[in-house]
Amino acid sequence: MENQETIVLQSATGEEVEFVELGGVELDGEFYLILQPVELLEGMADDEAIAFKVTIDEEGYENYFVVDDEELMDRIFEEYNKLIVKELAKVGKN
Repeated sequence: MENQETIVLQSATGEEVEFVELGGVELDGEFYLILQPVELLEGMADDEAIAFKVTIDEEGYENYFVVDDEELMDRIFEEYNKLIVKELAKVGKN
C-alpha cells in the first residue's frame, strides 16, 4: 500500500481511521467506494475491504456510509471485480 493516497474517515465514536482507496463503482444510481484500512481493523483479514456508499450533502460535503447489507455488498464487489477484469484485459492487450 505504499505511495497510495489515503482517506481519513471519522467513526461514529470519533476515532480516525486511515484507508486506501481500491476503487469505486456506480450501481443503481448510487456511488460506492471500496476502501481498505491502512491498519487492519479487529477481525479483518489481509485481503478484506469495506464498501462505503458515498453521498454529497447540501453543503457539498462527501459523506461515507458503511454498506452493511450483505446482498448489496456482494453486488458491489461483483461489479468491482468486473471492472478489475476489464482493466487487466486492457493491460494484457498492450
